Amino acid sequence: MNVLYPYRHYLLAIALFAFITIVSQVFKRELEMVNIVLIHLLPVIVIALRGSMRATAVVTTLSVALLALYIPPTLSFVVHDLIYLWSFAIFYVVGYIITLQARRIHLNSIKEILLNTLSHDLKTPLASIMGNATFLVETHTTDPAVRYKALSQIIESSRRMNRLISNLLDSARLQHSRSPLKKEWCDMEDLVAIALREFRKDAWFERLSCRFDADLPLFYGDAGLLVRLFVNLLDNALKYSDEDRPIGIDIKATAKELRIVFSNECPPIAERDLNNLFEKFYRAGNSADISGSGIGLSICQDIAAAHQGNIRAYNTPLGIAFEVTLPVLRHPEFFEPEVA
Repeated sequence: MNVLYPYRHYLLAIALFAFITIVSQVFKRELEMVNIVLIHLLPVIVIALRGSMRATAVVTTLSVALLALYIPPTLSFVVHDLIYLWSFAIFYVVGYIITLQARRIHLNSIKEILLNTLSHDLKTPLASIMGNATFLVETHTTDPAVRYKALSQIIESSRRMNRLISNLLDSARLQHSRSPLKKEWCDMEDLVAIALREFRKDAWFERLSCRFDADLPLFYGDAGLLVRLFVNLLDNALKYSDEDRPIGIDIKATAKELRIVFSNECPPIAERDLNNLFEKFYRAGNSADISGSGIGLSICQDIAAAHQGNIRAYNTPLGIAFEVTLPVLRHPEFFEPEVA
């Protein structure tokens, strides 16, 4: 299901085309040509409402092509009547206008969600920083335990703000840059270690189980984005599992791909939520009482896609796992890949 999810627009269009073709063929004599043309406009409208210009163009072209079954001479794809040519042009105009409006509505809704997210997720750690800093300044406490607790909260809140801001910057970089990757040879174990520095050591030290292939080869990728990938997946695992439950990181390599799995114990997630976890600003049904912006997993998907890879989520007997598959497009000169 996760594999087909990115192509859901086209699958919906195919289902609509099948239904419309059956109806048009069965009631061909009862329906006038103008009604058949209007019926074939329905898939264009439905897909255009999704806001994807490419999907709209493909579906509109298919809809126009299917009309060759009815416009004389049938199946010739030669149209002599000017009215049909105008109808075809209207199909594209309608699809373009609806898609444009849908995208504007979608962008406005994203802006509103983003502002709400920023106002909440930045305000919360900022309030914690100000509150603890004010407490230390005004009370002049000399108790080491109290000072340590207040300073720890300031550091943790600062890290939360840094993660959110870094996510937003990386998202903008991936969305708007034509060549977003700054590739270099990366040691994946080192990148995991760098990602772990973003979190309190006591939050993961006794819970984390790392299993890496022996002699894990270097990977040619964007080190900064890969660290962000690990940070977001680890942040997700820490948020959605109990404090005493284990978290696993598995990295395996073959000559063709690198497979990274982050797993944690938690209640199972509904199949419909699994498909939507990587949508920007999406929050699963069991996350209402957990703080978060809803963009971390979306950025993970963007980072995987930028490396020509993919990411998927699936339930395990004990919880949930996120699996990232990255193709190995280049090998170090000293690494000779084994042919499977």
